[in-house]
Amino acid sequence: MEGFAGIVDLRRGLGQRQVGSAVHASRAPPRRRTRTRGADLCKPKGKGYLGARENRRGRMLRFCATPPESGRLKVYDVDPMLNEFRDHLDYRYRRYREQLDAIVEAEGSLENFACGYDRMGFCVEDGKVVYREWAPAAQQVQLIGDFNDWKGWALEREAFGTWKLVLGEESECPVPHGSRVKVRLQTPHGNWVDRIPAWITYATVDANSFGAAYDGVFWNPPESERHVFRNQRPSPAPNALRIYECHVGMSGQEPKVSTYREFADEVLPRIKACNYNAIQLMAVQEHSYYASFGYHVTNAFAVSSRSGSPEDLKYLVDAAHGMGMVVIMDLVHSHASNNASDGLNGYDFGQKEEDSYFLSGDAGYHQQWDSRLFNYRNWEVLRYLLSNVKWWLQEYQFDGFRFDGVTSMLYHHHGINTAFTGSYSEYFGLSTNVDAVVYLMLANQLIHSCTKQGVSIAEDVSGMPTLCRPVSEGGVGFDYRLAMGVPDRWIEIIKHLPDEEWSMGDLVSTLCNRRYTEKTTAGTP
Repeated sequence: MEGFAGIVDLRRGLGQRQVGSAVHASRAPPRRRTRTRGADLCKPKGKGYLGARENRRGRMLRFCATPPESGRLKVYDVDPMLNEFRDHLDYRYRRYREQLDAIVEAEGSLENFACGYDRMGFCVEDGKVVYREWAPAAQQVQLIGDFNDWKGWALEREAFGTWKLVLGEESECPVPHGSRVKVRLQTPHGNWVDRIPAWITYATVDANSFGAAYDGVFWNPPESERHVFRNQRPSPAPNALRIYECHVGMSGQEPKVSTYREFADEVLPRIKACNYNAIQLMAVQEHSYYASFGYHVTNAFAVSSRSGSPEDLKYLVDAAHGMGMVVIMDLVHSHASNNASDGLNGYDFGQKEEDSYFLSGDAGYHQQWDSRLFNYRNWEVLRYLLSNVKWWLQEYQFDGFRFDGVTSMLYHHHGINTAFTGSYSEYFGLSTNVDAVVYLMLANQLIHSCTKQGVSIAEDVSGMPTLCRPVSEGGVGFDYRLAMGVPDRWIEIIKHLPDEEWSMGDLVSTLCNRRYTEKTTAGTP
């Protein structure tokens, strides 16, 4: 999902001559979380591990920031043309270090900061089930659902805009598994509104009722109904990814929305037989508008309920790992649905920016996508998004992500009506959204510290240099850039050129249009 006026020719600088991998396109439960069998999450390793200390609860907290070994960032050696923009790149890296240092000082480590799902939403603390929500603009907050006949149970205000309710002992939780839940908020204007909890892990809608609203679902199945992972992540990960991009709901032959289990049992074997070694799942995060293909996310921590339950999605990922395939997820952190009744936008009452998930005014609205834009400098927004990254890695054992809409994140103009010509001045200046770049650096640092062979792909059409260089070098930290120009060029050729007019020179030129030392994946329609 990119708004742009042209594809940049990356060879105006340094040209990559290696042909990258191909993407072939088809069109908090409240419990103590332990490391799942097969996981290799957040192990101290290599250069990035700087030490540990004990927090007040006696828990060891690790420091995983890797500074450059000298005052000069290594990206200048990779691409000498970047020297002209050292002020911007040094500032960008300094902002990243300052944010990371603040997180380590307050939380002990980036990984610990990204465990927000262990404290927010429904969780267990000292043997008691607790519900907590960040809603600094709310005057009062209540928990409602079919478990209390939709009569509000009041939450108490804590520090920094959070609200808390202790529901009772874990063994006697008054909210049964599968209960419908919502949070009722009194806005600054005095009226009351019902919203879905921001950290909910499952949400459903009555498909038989026209215009029915989504409800959050308290997902806490008994141990006998929880999926237990039986297969480890592929190790070693393939050096050259052959990715099959897929939408589970559209994968079947019947005129219906297919399920995760149907896909695992019927489609995965066919993908494996075609010698793919990775799948990329679209539309995993819950989205109330099905025609958005999953890009207008309403509930970031919840699986799309149209195709099944959280345990069903785990079954799919486990089955793919059993076939030796890497599982990549489309992750949408570039924007969020504009819906208020069932989305994160419902927590915005026009309050000041530091008390909202989103930027205010025009800066917080994407004109082409009719969606809201995150405030990446806000502490709790960083906690929410980084915890979301770790949640999908840990709870569902995904191996990595394709970050959607990265071009929109990188620039304040979002790439709208912008023709990227390849001039480096287009990438490093006042139009660059440094807050978003810093967030992406933190997210990639987290992915690669939590999963030994994590995969991170950027959907970017601008061709920003350093996007796929390690964070320790001063880069943004992605492993691959998704070459959007390749499928666009294929479509143009197939539609408008007879076979005898195909130019091999043009084909080779399009395939080789990539940056030196930055890996690329490319899709074919």
